[in-house]
Amino acid sequence: MKRIGDFFLFCSGAHIPMLRRAPSETNKYGGIGATIFFTGLLAALSGGYALWTVFGQLWAAFLFAIVWGLMIFNLDRYIVSGMKKRDGFGKELALATPRILLAVLIAIVISKPLELQVFNKEIQQELITMEQQVFKTQEDKVKERYQQRINELNGEIALLNSGIQQQAAKRDTLQLIAQQEADGTGGSRKRNLGPIYKAKKADADSATAMLATISNQNGTLIRQKRQELQSIDSTFKNTVQQLDRSHIDGLASRLDALGHLTDRSEPVRWANWFITLLFITIETAPVFVKLISPRGPYDDLLDVHEHSFKIYKRERIEKMERAYNERMMIGGAATSATS
Repeated sequence: MKRIGDFFLFCSGAHIPMLRRAPSETNKYGGIGATIFFTGLLAALSGGYALWTVFGQLWAAFLFAIVWGLMIFNLDRYIVSGMKKRDGFGKELALATPRILLAVLIAIVISKPLELQVFNKEIQQELITMEQQVFKTQEDKVKERYQQRINELNGEIALLNSGIQQQAAKRDTLQLIAQQEADGTGGSRKRNLGPIYKAKKADADSATAMLATISNQNGTLIRQKRQELQSIDSTFKNTVQQLDRSHIDGLASRLDALGHLTDRSEPVRWANWFITLLFITIETAPVFVKLISPRGPYDDLLDVHEHSFKIYKRERIEKMERAYNERMMIGGAATSATS
């Protein structure tokens, strides 16, 4: 336990030999050091998971987790150790504000990968939906290339079919007129197969022959155009099959999916905020502990030590200046005697 306690004191950034002279401060700085250590540990887990999500390499994620965790640990330790208790709270708060902002930024960076893991199941479902939307968008863009020609061919086929139907309707009308002339229900109103009927029958036969010609010509053109449509459809399917169908599973895609979830679901949005606030609280806790805690014996000892060093520094400077002035005076006297 003593080794663990010493390790947490080291994590706090305090001067351990001086802290031993103020044992009442040991628990406070031990708690600060433990918070800094576990923040670095969470940062390592977060950074390792983020890199594993991007590259899928376990060894690279493990190595990055160690480096990232140590970097955050060292930065937090520096932030806390650089804070000193002053006589005025306002001055302390002004000096602590940049450190607090930096701690908040670090907390946000650390929290995001862990949020992705917390909502992993929901994110996987959202990624499937996003994949389907991406695939549909790709197919629509491919279809746009051929859609104009497809519309043209369909319009031409419809026009050719309309020509056949119009000629068929004309033939049917002429055949009906000839039939009515033959049975006396129309035309001259006399039942006969005379010259009038024969003329009308000839018109009907001519229309029938014309229908056969148009059907033959238009049918050939329709078959050609349908073959072209089949060729376009085959080309479209081959192009779609060659599209990139890889799964969307990168870090940016997961963050995008989490954003969609928070936009649609209020509980997810609140949970996301609570996780971020939790990490902000953990990351800024050592700074606030040092900020709101009263001035203790360790702070007095530290001030005495720093003040002693300032006095020593001033004495050394004064001593060096006196020695320099003496050398200058001796040198000036020797020059005068020589002259």
